[in-house]
Amino acid sequence: MAYTLNKKLKNFAPYEARRGRKAVLMDANESFLPVHPEIKKSIISQIRKVEFNRYPDPMAKKCCKAFGDYYGVDPALITAGNGSDELVSIILDGFFSGGDKLLLTAPDSLMYGLRAEISELEIVRYQKGEDYKVIPDDLVSLAKSEGCKGLIMSNPCDPTSQGLRKMPLRSLIKALPDTLVVVDEAYMDFWNQSLINEVSDFDNLIVLRTASKALGSASIRLGFAIANKKLTKALNSVKLPYNVSALTQAASVGVLKHKDLLQNAQLDILAGRGYLSGALLKLEAQWRDTPNAFHLIPESKTNFVALRFADKSKHAEVYEYMKKNGIAICCFPELIRVTVGANDENQLFLSLFTAFGA
Repeated sequence: MAYTLNKKLKNFAPYEARRGRKAVLMDANESFLPVHPEIKKSIISQIRKVEFNRYPDPMAKKCCKAFGDYYGVDPALITAGNGSDELVSIILDGFFSGGDKLLLTAPDSLMYGLRAEISELEIVRYQKGEDYKVIPDDLVSLAKSEGCKGLIMSNPCDPTSQGLRKMPLRSLIKALPDTLVVVDEAYMDFWNQSLINEVSDFDNLIVLRTASKALGSASIRLGFAIANKKLTKALNSVKLPYNVSALTQAASVGVLKHKDLLQNAQLDILAGRGYLSGALLKLEAQWRDTPNAFHLIPESKTNFVALRFADKSKHAEVYEYMKKNGIAICCFPELIRVTVGANDENQLFLSLFTAFGA
């Protein structure tokens, strides 16, 4: 009798990026900016110090210190991971047991649900309204009525570009003392409502950060979990040893020492977001009474913009049209997500988008 996969694995397929490297990449929310020459020089200098015949530091101490120095966080509260996706997996596998209920918001990052299913958790979903806002009291009520052991959400949210401000988020966390709340702040460098410096004020909060967005370092696969000392000790106990390569640790030190350059890059990204949003708002007004009417989700808090067509079938049509013309964007059933690109990339997208609606 042949070996068969278990039920949960039969439902999954390998992740496949639906884009070609020759395409204009406006789909994965990476930084469009190449690494600054000074940062590249610093990365190379750090990598030259790597002892390739030795295992990396299992606690990634220099890496965590560099991150802590950059954001003003005690390194003792920081755990490094092989991307924040790995940290999500560590948290779901280590802090919960099979059958525990995990509360997710929808729409939100698809990775949370995928990893929860692999961890055999029962998923409870809070459906956002048409404005994609989270109503904290409703979220708290659902968590309590369902007996959820955990809540994970991105803030600002991928893919909606919206966010929940600090004050209501603090109240939400305090209202769920028996629930582990994981707040993924992958895009918080583009907003100002972080709880990263407040983790010691909560018994039940883990904040996630990534090097893949504002820090312009998606290729090194590096994420951070920030939490109080008790939760940090637990994270370090359940993660794999040597989970962050020596090359990644070295590169991160080279990147994070250049705060001024990185913050200047963030300003360039925000300027591109303003240009892209402004142009789309004009098209929204022009197309309002046409079959191509759409709504730009207002006041993006991220390095991407999100929009939805009144006719939901248009989402797939725009995706395929852009793909045919060499631009990769991201398509969801309820909206389209477009990463801010370089000036010429934003202009090309807008030109093609205008042509689609003509």
